[in-house]
Amino acid sequence: MLLLTQPDIEQKMALLTSQAQVEAVGGDEPHGYVAEPAARAVAEELGKYLFQPAGSPRGPLVKVFLTDACENDCLYCACRATRDTPRTAFQPEELANAFLDLHRRGRASGLFLSSGLGGDSRRTMERMLLTVELLRHRHRFPGYIHLKILPGATDQYLEAACQLADRVSANLEAPNPRRLAALCPHKRFLDDLERPLHMVAKLRRQGPVLPFGHTTQFVVGASGESDREILSTTSRLYAEADLTRAYYSAFRPIPGTPLEDLPPTPLDRQCRLYQADALLKGYGFSLDELVLDEEGNLPAGRDPKLEWALRHPERFPLEVNHASREELLRVPGIGVRTASRLLRLRRSGKIGSPHVLSALRLPTSRIAPFLTVDGRRLAPEGPPTRALQLTLPL
Repeated sequence: MLLLTQPDIEQKMALLTSQAQVEAVGGDEPHGYVAEPAARAVAEELGKYLFQPAGSPRGPLVKVFLTDACENDCLYCACRATRDTPRTAFQPEELANAFLDLHRRGRASGLFLSSGLGGDSRRTMERMLLTVELLRHRHRFPGYIHLKILPGATDQYLEAACQLADRVSANLEAPNPRRLAALCPHKRFLDDLERPLHMVAKLRRQGPVLPFGHTTQFVVGASGESDREILSTTSRLYAEADLTRAYYSAFRPIPGTPLEDLPPTPLDRQCRLYQADALLKGYGFSLDELVLDEEGNLPAGRDPKLEWALRHPERFPLEVNHASREELLRVPGIGVRTASRLLRLRRSGKIGSPHVLSALRLPTSRIAPFLTVDGRRLAPEGPPTRALQLTLPL
């Protein structure tokens, strides 16, 4: 371990934001965190990674670690205890003041605070909470704060986090205890990682806290897990723990870790997981309806919604004037907002022309095999084929 000798604030910010960048969720996919152009310029200048999380207020966030020291030895992690890498830490007031300076200069609208487990995980969580308390109570910062829940956080700390933050997250990293043991042998899946998600759900049901909910993250492809294992866990947490959303981060090998020679996970797999996740959470699909191969994985390069539609020709074509919302959401190329717009349009009268669909900017060639308009087919007779396959989501 390399210890920095009294680094100044800018050095700490550069190091602890660059370490947090490695942990950034879904950084390569538009379904996850997206760095806006202005945020990228600031990142280059300050050595940080600013990004915009889906489902949060607009504006660049700064994601930073309180410390990159860690007592755990997770096999894939840049901050693992036995990795030879520079280590430093912020004091709570240092970090609060550094963030406020960025905020006042218009460089960051919100904060995503994470951390390694520096020596004593509970003590580290306490210092993270103190940082947020300083921002909220002493400095009256009203903006967006996302706070990472560290493994083993007590109920008292969870309650404080829910009162202070706009969103919290507890990363499962793997979909079950067996897979977690292959990545993080010192972490307990149920007690350290999943239990906080259920506790936060209980606190949210009891009162108006966490306006942007609670989330989790999976490292995809590092432990030999299948897509079925991952999606089974997320669908269960959506039902049992009121999870706001799950993030899927394709594994990237890091030098100096035991998994440095493991090949990176294709970004296509990350994309398919996000698409399948959307079907489970917002489109009324069940896990058993997803098309999976013999290994339990989503077919590479194929839209899971289109795959389902191709397996069920008996369900199509649908008449756009009579199909229910649930039926419309099963049509490849029709999303939640478009289905709602079609239903509103129908209340004003019958949709009599395909041109109406074009006016709604629907991908006509994509939806044509699955719809009729006033009894008229939009595509030639015959079953649709995978020639319609696009990389666009849903």
